[in-house]
Amino acid sequence: MEKIKVFVSAYACEPGLGSEIGVGWHWVLEMSKNFELWVLTRKSNQQNIEQWINTQKEQYDINFIYFDLPKPLRFWKRGMHGVRTYYTIWQTLTNRIVKKTMQENKIEIYHLLTYGNSLWKASRYGMKQFFIWGPTGGVDTIPAEFSKHYNMKSRMIEFVRRMIVMTLPLNYGFNKRCRNANLILCKSHNMYNAVPMKHRDKAILFTDVAVEMNKVDKTHIKRNDNTTKYIVVGKLDAWRAFDVLIEAFAKAHQINSDIQLEIIGKGTDWDRLNSLIEDKKMKNNIFMTGKVSMEEYFRRMEDADVIVNSSLKEGAVTVAFDSMALAKPLICVDTGGYTRYFNNENAVVLQRGKRVQLVDDMSDAILKLTDKNVRARLGKQSQQDGNKYTWEHKGKAIYEEIIKAYCR
Repeated sequence: MEKIKVFVSAYACEPGLGSEIGVGWHWVLEMSKNFELWVLTRKSNQQNIEQWINTQKEQYDINFIYFDLPKPLRFWKRGMHGVRTYYTIWQTLTNRIVKKTMQENKIEIYHLLTYGNSLWKASRYGMKQFFIWGPTGGVDTIPAEFSKHYNMKSRMIEFVRRMIVMTLPLNYGFNKRCRNANLILCKSHNMYNAVPMKHRDKAILFTDVAVEMNKVDKTHIKRNDNTTKYIVVGKLDAWRAFDVLIEAFAKAHQINSDIQLEIIGKGTDWDRLNSLIEDKKMKNNIFMTGKVSMEEYFRRMEDADVIVNSSLKEGAVTVAFDSMALAKPLICVDTGGYTRYFNNENAVVLQRGKRVQLVDDMSDAILKLTDKNVRARLGKQSQQDGNKYTWEHKGKAIYEEIIKAYCR
């Protein structure tokens, strides 16, 4: 049977990495099992993609197309700095590639996969075809009672984001994408509710990440010490609430001093978090490691007893799903998105609520998981549940939802 052809816009798509760029890669691989794909991504991803493909025995039904902006238009971009502007220009300049490729190969379906931000641009031509959008989000906001603790830049970012979300009904680009989309995959309940009612029948709640079971380190030797080690991973953005976690950890430490926390990641919030650790006199118990390789990431994740995702909105879900693969208990804040896969049988799920209450609840969760029997029970259940949420299961669900919408 001939596969249906799909054009995928995957700006972030590369093997062997985490976060959104790794998510994009996994989606492409899973979709290629059921669809014939043309994938547009950045040229900077080409070397790693082609090296990976050349090492595989299995053949993948993927036609990669690579494009980056000319040097005069990208000299100013460094890492994630300036990424939104770069991405907007990239989407604009690649519109002709989308049109030419889809017309020449008789492709009817256009899928905007990454970046998964509903406020960001899509191909003008692609949106006029059968348009699959997402998983997308970007409409979750942080209340002022949390953001007032941030530095000035982060406070302003959150204020502007709240204003943008409040005015979504007037946002022409957002409403156009909602109108043109044939299927809207929403990362969170907030994203689903942001879709205008007249278009909501095309929207479904659909998390972007899944569990990658083959990352488990079978050779790891368990520690014999009595210290309970906690780990949190992610870019040091204020909305990830590492400050809340540090305060909660310091409070828990007053009751049980045999605990340690490792913070892995880099970002603009480094100085503020480091100062907070010093203020709380936690330098001997809370360690900021910085950015590490994927190999080192998994080694440190395996070495930890508890994994924490303190993000106040949909984010860092790769870490949360890795906790399932590693049979580790998770402490997380309910974001109305990926957290629907976690409950008090396989994790400790906290309500965001008021900041003071969240600090107290997180501190209680930290103390609760110093009990190795509780950790073992939650971790075992987490891994069992994770077997239902693997990338193979996700791939089947992706296929079913696309076909259902396409044949509607």
